[in-house]
Amino acid sequence: MAKLGKNAQNEQEGKETVEFFKDLDREALNTERFLEKYSKQLGIVFGVLVLGVLGFFGYKQFIEAPKNIEAVKGFLAAQKNQTEGKDKEALGGKSAANPGFIGTSNDYSGTKIGELAAYNAGLLKFKEGKFQEAYDLLDKFSSDNKTLVAMKYGAMADAKSGLNKNDEALSLLDKASTASDDPYTTYYFTRKAGIVALGLKKNAEAKKYFSAIDEKYQDYDNGMSDSYIEMTKYF
Repeated sequence: MAKLGKNAQNEQEGKETVEFFKDLDREALNTERFLEKYSKQLGIVFGVLVLGVLGFFGYKQFIEAPKNIEAVKGFLAAQKNQTEGKDKEALGGKSAANPGFIGTSNDYSGTKIGELAAYNAGLLKFKEGKFQEAYDLLDKFSSDNKTLVAMKYGAMADAKSGLNKNDEALSLLDKASTASDDPYTTYYFTRKAGIVALGLKKNAEAKKYFSAIDEKYQDYDNGMSDSYIEMTKYF
């Protein structure tokens, strides 16, 4: 009996195997019919995908790469002039022969080096006392580097102070104080925010900033935060 049971089991497994392969054959046939019926449409879709991939790499190699090279050339030439104290030449923007930071920023605004050129141009415009132009240029800058972002907000705050818009300056300094993971950068802008808040007679805000310094950044402050906290009680 046991032997017959085993034969019956093998026979059942054999039938299941045959049915399984029949199902595979049917699926394969359906797939072939589908491909045959829609071969033209599928070819078009595949072609579009290939063209898209080739177009992406072509753009990277033949358009974006040369564009970045030209942007770097303009930036380095402007930086050289700035190092030599030739601020007007460093700013440039008046001729194709000397694009400077301004020209590099305008011509290559979609690149990282173009944004960095805008940042440098903003600092030079601030130095000239052209605070709104400085602010607008600095606002174009972005970076994955958190310390550079903090410095951007700090410089924009200085531009707003130059325009006598100290409430807006304080808001930007608050952003600067929280943008970076670097402790000294955080301390520096927290202290600056506290001083501006004190000048605006926003004593509660000033105390918040100086208390944060007292709690976390005493190594940088040499005890000055205690004096500022006292000042918030009387000003």
